[in-house]
Amino acid sequence: MTARIQVPARPKRGEAIELRILIQHPMEPGYRRDEVGQEIPRNVIHAFVCRYNGVEVFRADLSSGISANPYLRFYTVAEDSGEIEFAWSDDAGKQESERVAIVVDG
Repeated sequence: MTARIQVPARPKRGEAIELRILIQHPMEPGYRRDEVGQEIPRNVIHAFVCRYNGVEVFRADLSSGISANPYLRFYTVAEDSGEIEFAWSDDAGKQESERVAIVVDG
């Protein structure tokens, strides 16, 4: 899995910032069959969490109702420079994470 992440370049301390992530994942609901009639097993991202300098700022429980390549957008407050971690896990037991640095002015 890979992800595209957007974080503001240099937010000001105390400013509300928008965080965006697009995760490449098929989000297979488990209801379809392949070309030879075999059932395609369910495999969706079921848990997503975002941490800012180790503190959880957003959490989501996802389900098969979410489309392939889920896009999440949420807000937090820019407090200090550091690291924002985005982590998720799917039904196949795969756990992924991406980290980005954030530089806060002020």
